Amino acid sequence: MRRGLPRAALTALLGLAALTVWWPLWFLLFGALTPADELAATIGPALGQGAGQARWQLLPSWPTLQPLAGLLLDTPQFFAMFWNSCIQVFPQLAGQLCFGAPAAWALSRLRFRGRRGLMGLYILLMLLPFQVTMVPNYLVLDGLGLMDTHWALILPGCFSAFAVFVMARGFDAVPRPLLEAAAIDGAGPVRTFWRIGLPLGAPGILSALVLGFLEGWNAIEQPMTFLKDPARWPLALYLASADGADLAAAMAASLLMLAPAVLIFRFGQPYLELGIQASGLKE
Repeated sequence: MRRGLPRAALTALLGLAALTVWWPLWFLLFGALTPADELAATIGPALGQGAGQARWQLLPSWPTLQPLAGLLLDTPQFFAMFWNSCIQVFPQLAGQLCFGAPAAWALSRLRFRGRRGLMGLYILLMLLPFQVTMVPNYLVLDGLGLMDTHWALILPGCFSAFAVFVMARGFDAVPRPLLEAAAIDGAGPVRTFWRIGLPLGAPGILSALVLGFLEGWNAIEQPMTFLKDPARWPLALYLASADGADLAAAMAASLLMLAPAVLIFRFGQPYLELGIQASGLKE
């Protein structure tokens, strides 16, 4: 009896924590399925868009797909911003793979003078918030004539210090005796990286790409700083530029914007776990 009571209390506590996490998703899902007039009458007063007392219903009285259909069929601005996000995010991931993976392999497996100092510099750059690096990035991009273009977001994302750090932790789990055996067989550094480093460091690489996608997809400050033309804005700025009076459309847009991030995270969750486990291994 004494053992069952703490277990029940722990289960109730974890269930409450899970409910707290799932509540915003439930809020978005059923908000996107609620008619606009009902949504304005229930939560509109909380947003200053109606009279009366705000309240939230667990389920809509009359579920409808009208907000989703209106957003998908009658809102070309939403699709334009969706493709802007794709144009800006996926090249960042390709750049992190092409430039970040070799840099991470060099920091993890090559021994050269200044390696520890260089790794410390990467960690320092990773810890700096965007507000600190905003002015130098702005000056560099303006000097290169890349302001108000997609490259203003792509290039800084390609050379992300965080991606290099995560990939390096994944490469640390590659056994050194295996690398020594490859060197004895005549494999050079490039071949060793291609044949051994990439396959065995895949969990760390995929973890970095998943986290990079989530960061790029949800970026708000960078587009607002470097992009002045609304035609190039990503999906993260859709709600800021849309008509805030249509709460149902705002709920539907938030739900659809969340969907790719949830799918990518669901796909990459096993690799994230493997990457975390690999970063804790010691030779």
